[in-house]
Amino acid sequence: MPFVSNSGTTACLDDRARVRGTPLRKAAATIAIASLLGLFAQASARAEASEPALILATTTSLRDSGLLDALLPDFTEQTGIEVQIIAVGTGAALRMGREGNADILITHAPSDEQELIEAGVVRRRTPFMQNFFVIAGPVEDPADIASAASPVDALRRIATSKANWVSRSDDSGTHKRETSLFEAAGIAADADWKGFDRTGSGMGLSLRVAGEHRAYILSDIGTFLAFQKRIDLVVLSKSADSLRNVYSILQLDASRFERPLASDAADSLERFLTRAEIQNRIAHYGEERFGRPLFTPLHPHPQSAGEGGHVEQASPP
Repeated sequence: MPFVSNSGTTACLDDRARVRGTPLRKAAATIAIASLLGLFAQASARAEASEPALILATTTSLRDSGLLDALLPDFTEQTGIEVQIIAVGTGAALRMGREGNADILITHAPSDEQELIEAGVVRRRTPFMQNFFVIAGPVEDPADIASAASPVDALRRIATSKANWVSRSDDSGTHKRETSLFEAAGIAADADWKGFDRTGSGMGLSLRVAGEHRAYILSDIGTFLAFQKRIDLVVLSKSADSLRNVYSILQLDASRFERPLASDAADSLERFLTRAEIQNRIAHYGEERFGRPLFTPLHPHPQSAGEGGHVEQASPP
């Protein structure tokens, strides 16, 4: 039974848009709609064929890192459960969960995830890996953020100098973190200057726009490394707790929705992703290609909660 991902479709459409001379960010809405329509059509076809399927709503940054393509085929082979990935911003993924339009979520916005726990929509939240956000930009670093004392200081320098900045502005986990950092830096959420560009798109496409504009951008390190050679930008920020980026598995309360959820399959996927063997693979993912891992696993060994390891149901990290 095959593993299905929309990443190949997106890449193909991106390249086609470039060949035709259409700017990437103008093509983004069409690409996203076409991809989602194709995914829902495939899911419908599988349902009619009575094949087991699991709808996973997750982030574009996780999809773009390539990790899911590396892990999920083995899950399908071992369990017979096909995973249908719908890669959107975390905000959109959380809305899909709230509306029961997915069986399981993987997101990276702890405070927003907590809201779904308190609303009773999410029955279990399991942080299972993390990396960190970075502020990347051109090597010439016109705002001199490499010498900034903190990410907040770096953003103040960018805003003061009116340097080029690319924002996803798509209600994703990355955009939510950008908004919180802007607030801490005293930058208005609706800030705008000549070099400020809002893509409304995923991480990969936004990085490509930043590369074209020689702009600064906030990105998760995984997607940045996956795209770095194509965009010619470098990491300029220093490590800080405010840039910590935790990915969590969210299990939905099936009793809240009319549409039957594949809760057993969702639990199987959580057990798979938090197994010591898979956590070890996560710990090494990216080393061969990038010379460093893209993620740090949070469950390197089985814990008292069973194969799933430590489970957090209420408090964000």
